[in-house]
Amino acid sequence: MFTEQQTGHDDGPARRSRPRGVAFLLSQVGAQAATRFAERISGLGVLPSDVGLLRMIATRPGRSQQSLAEELGVVPSRVVSLVDGLERKGLVERRRNPQDRRNYALHLTTEGSLVMSKMRELATAHEDEICAALDDDQRAQLTGLLEAIAAQQGLTSGVHPGFRKAPW
Repeated sequence: MFTEQQTGHDDGPARRSRPRGVAFLLSQVGAQAATRFAERISGLGVLPSDVGLLRMIATRPGRSQQSLAEELGVVPSRVVSLVDGLERKGLVERRRNPQDRRNYALHLTTEGSLVMSKMRELATAHEDEICAALDDDQRAQLTGLLEAIAAQQGLTSGVHPGFRKAPW
């Protein structure tokens, strides 16, 4: 972040105190996007963290809690707590794994599938709103640039790093 004193430019009082730089802008836009997304999905009775887990289960029905823990990079007991919450909401069910009866296979319920369908519509509208200032080429370019930054930072594709820090 640079200010007028560091750049030698004086663009008036409003510009002097305004932080600049990619990291700040990513944080600013990310916070706004996260807040708006939480607002959008609140009517579905889910939290952003619920949506992430539902998506992970929907893309691999029958997966184990252990595989979720590994992909999220968290201890299995956190996943048990998260799945318990989704189960209480009627969105996920645990079924005994026929190949290993010590483990449960996770599946979306009918209600969970319905929530995912509605969530996809909301997510599309959300992304369109966030990227409204960009044309298709700019949006594709931004996506590629952000993917490169995420990869360089060692972020797991498709997994929000907030799962590792959430107090479950």
